[in-house]
Amino acid sequence: MTDTNTQVAELAQLLAETAEHHGSFEAVAPPHHWWDWYAAYMVARQGGASPEDAATAGDKYMAEVKNVVIPPEALSRR
Repeated sequence: MTDTNTQVAELAQLLAETAEHHGSFEAVAPPHHWWDWYAAYMVARQGGASPEDAATAGDKYMAEVKNVVIPPEALSRR
């Protein structure tokens, strides 16, 4: 496999993982642009964070930067 093919495969794998973890946020969050959460998650993962810590980073970014906060009553459905 060429370097480019390897990079594409790795990015595709990270995107698939990101999509899986975004689902629980998407299900309870107010309307938002999915790419904002994805970007925060992916940057955290590329920086060495675990999937769980990256999801927390995505949530935090959305709340602090984009003002997209999960309503307290929806937290238990996550």
